[in-house]
Amino acid sequence: MVKKGQTFRSYSHELKVEAIRLHIEEGWTYRRIMEHLGIPDRYRLKVWMKKYKQLGEFGLMDQRGRREEYVDQDRYVKKLKRENSMLKKCLKIWMREVQPISMRRSSK
Repeated sequence: MVKKGQTFRSYSHELKVEAIRLHIEEGWTYRRIMEHLGIPDRYRLKVWMKKYKQLGEFGLMDQRGRREEYVDQDRYVKKLKRENSMLKKCLKIWMREVQPISMRRSSK
């Protein structure tokens, strides 16, 4: 429960990613990470680890103030952009294959 006058600490995305990296890749304990990065409670690290396992690096982003539809919309737009670039690449390949065939027909 929040107490009157209580202040909250916020942590940068880079610090969260570094904490996760130290735990997963380097095998550091939560206590060692807390001492190294100056994080006062172990629960924070456990929450970050849980979010990272569920959603990857996206889970570590600060989501306060973002509505769910905006998050989903951003993902959808990124997906459409990836599909669009893939289709453009496929079209270039297809045009290279079709162009010599049409040139052969026109020369006859």
